[in-house]
Amino acid sequence: MKAIITVVGGDKVGIIAKVSAFLAAHSINIIDITQTILSGNFVMMMMTDFEKADLDLDSARKALCEDCQSLGVEINVLNEKVFSEMHRI
Repeated sequence: MKAIITVVGGDKVGIIAKVSAFLAAHSINIIDITQTILSGNFVMMMMTDFEKADLDLDSARKALCEDCQSLGVEINVLNEKVFSEMHRI
């Protein structure tokens, strides 16, 4: 299963490192990643693969949000199919 992870918040050192370390620790592969700074806000979107993950999507969402709470960013984890349907034009 593939999932889209979005991270939005104030720019600070370590956001990519912390999120990536969490994903690696749970065998969640990053397929594609993009990030930018918009008006001082850090915005990142990742396409991830949960095929070998040791967490299901809901558990990963909860744990990632808890693990990255100190960063002061908003994190969302959505099934790729749900994300695509939500953003279909």
